[in-house]
Amino acid sequence: MTEQTEQSAADVLVVVSKLKKYIKDKAELNTSGAVADTLSSLIRVMCDKAIENAKNEGRKTVMERDFAAAAGQN
Repeated sequence: MTEQTEQSAADVLVVVSKLKKYIKDKAELNTSGAVADTLSSLIRVMCDKAIENAKNEGRKTVMERDFAAAAGQN
């Protein structure tokens, strides 16, 4: 892995304050600090699948349908 790829793999991909607010508003629950890292890892997996879907269709643009296909919702 390159240094930039390693840094990207460590980045949090969600807005933590909004995530915590959503969970608090939805269920009156607190959110562990580790949730953002775990959710970011899941998002990376979904992005990787969506990227492959777009590439397999010969596109240079990832679209919402690529994420739906990655989630098995097609």
